[in-house]
Amino acid sequence: MTDFALDDPFDRRSGLPRMGSLLRTAAGSIPPSGLVLLGIFSVQLGAGFAKELFGALPPSAVVFLRIMAGALIMGVVARPKLRGMSWRAWAVGLGFGATLGLMNLTFYEALSRLPMGIAVAIEFLGPLGVAVAASRRRLDLVWIGLAGVGVALLAPWGQSQSVNWVGIGFALAAGVCWAAYILLSAAAGQHFPGTTGLSFAMIVSAVVVAPVGVASGGTDLLQPELVLIGLGVGLLSSVIPYSLELNALRRMPKHVFGILMSLEPAVAAMVGLVVLGEVLHLQQWAAIASIVAASLGATRSR
Repeated sequence: MTDFALDDPFDRRSGLPRMGSLLRTAAGSIPPSGLVLLGIFSVQLGAGFAKELFGALPPSAVVFLRIMAGALIMGVVARPKLRGMSWRAWAVGLGFGATLGLMNLTFYEALSRLPMGIAVAIEFLGPLGVAVAASRRRLDLVWIGLAGVGVALLAPWGQSQSVNWVGIGFALAAGVCWAAYILLSAAAGQHFPGTTGLSFAMIVSAVVVAPVGVASGGTDLLQPELVLIGLGVGLLSSVIPYSLELNALRRMPKHVFGILMSLEPAVAAMVGLVVLGEVLHLQQWAAIASIVAASLGATRSR
């Protein structure tokens, strides 16, 4: 799950955040579609490593480590200028950051209760809903129905050891937050130059999740190895994919970017299988395929 909207509103002419000439050169030598796929794999690998941490830390503490790492790095490479900000900019920035924090908290709580592919597929209903609402074509009823079939196939109507209603509830809440995040990101793009809106939001989200994360993690948050893993999760889940995808958006149409991003639930399922050993049933793979197809259809229709 990347920390920006599928239809990213930020100024892409500024290129990559200042992360060094090596990353810029490497990104420039890879086709834009390859950059998007690398960004997706980076996000899901970060989620996989985060889930591995759940044995040592509660999900809220892992969220705190991830967001704190991302906020520190983004705060350095794209430091927001607070002086002279209007009250509207403050309101948008604070709402943007609070939504980002809640989105990550609810997603990680879902991730602790569901296989990765299922959690990401359900969360993906948020941006899918935004895409359908923005289009308002009759054909979108097909994509809504297809996504509904996917959710129905994922729901634990019988007894299931890998899926539960609490996890589905958290994933749906994360999807609602993602939808709100997309809308707020568009507003942030009007009040913040370049990538400073995201940087400001990540700093705010770190403040929002800090009380819950610190209270749940306690002194375990001071263990050097856990801090290093949390830093790695922050890099994989936020900084690296954002940089890659921002560069890709400068070189490819938005609808192509959206189509590629629709593959994220399937990639999450594969990473969950390879990294975490999460074996899904045929019905669950069919559900993920239905949601991916709905997202692809909605993106193409736009």
